[in-house]
Amino acid sequence: MQLRPLGRSGLDVSPLAFGGNVFGWTVDESTSFRLLDAWLDAGFNFVDTADVYSAWVPGHVGGESETIIGKWLKQTGKRNRVVLATKVGKPMGEGKIGLSPAYIREAVDASLKRLKTDHIDLYQSHDDDASTPLEDSLGTFAELIKAGKVRAIGASNYTAPRLAEALDVSERLGLPRYESLQPLYNLYDRAVFEDALEPLCLARGVGVINFYALAAGFLTGKYRTAADAQKSARGANTTKKYLNERGLAILAALDAVAARHGVTPGQAAIAWQIARPAVTAPIASATSIAQLDELTTAATLKLDAESIAALDTASAETAATA
Repeated sequence: MQLRPLGRSGLDVSPLAFGGNVFGWTVDESTSFRLLDAWLDAGFNFVDTADVYSAWVPGHVGGESETIIGKWLKQTGKRNRVVLATKVGKPMGEGKIGLSPAYIREAVDASLKRLKTDHIDLYQSHDDDASTPLEDSLGTFAELIKAGKVRAIGASNYTAPRLAEALDVSERLGLPRYESLQPLYNLYDRAVFEDALEPLCLARGVGVINFYALAAGFLTGKYRTAADAQKSARGANTTKKYLNERGLAILAALDAVAARHGVTPGQAAIAWQIARPAVTAPIASATSIAQLDELTTAATLKLDAESIAALDTASAETAATA
């Protein structure tokens, strides 16, 4: 497996990250263990989760995904084979939210306990927190790195101006900087990232680990009619957002490229992202070994220039105005 450097962090990651949002939500503990084992056996090393996963499920409080990963790490002893990423900042109840120094310190210890590890490889700000000065948050992350609890830091859901400001604060004050950005990006959701974030990340050497690489499953071709919304727990939201004229045009182009290369539409969609110069490792989830095998094949697929151009044209999106 050809690993890729993540920003300037010193971390080398596989060209795909396993999205841990499914652990404890649409995947039970035993299946999660099998998926994680298979991921490593296939040569991948990057696993991304968050403290808030999966608080949106009735009866859950957050921490479910981290807890499952922690049990797996303890049971298998495979911690040294994993680049482990998690996040802080989303609402965890009882006022637990944001990037204040006190809360970051509390949250990282809670994540470490659930993950049953003494360090997090990539600790990410899950959302920007305009109420906390950047230097305060970054200074706290510096403490965690010095203490050995965190190796590198990243940002998720940041706008280009705020990411640039954060990078400037780090440079000015000699603090650790965000080495990665986790934005929404896929063949359908292009404009916001490509308009300003992509040039910034390329210019400043920031790695990109985009989420929703398969547009919540839409780019696999699973949802082609309104009736297909019944196929999964998130099907209704997926079809509402993506099942339209542009979405169907993208699927048609993916079908053609997939046929040309003898692969599936989902594999072609991921290969298109991996080929983007700014992208380090798209994040994608699997709920079965069959789905995971499809992901692992996508990581080695090389699309020709004609196929990339066809997907570029079919998915072209008007630049973001916000």
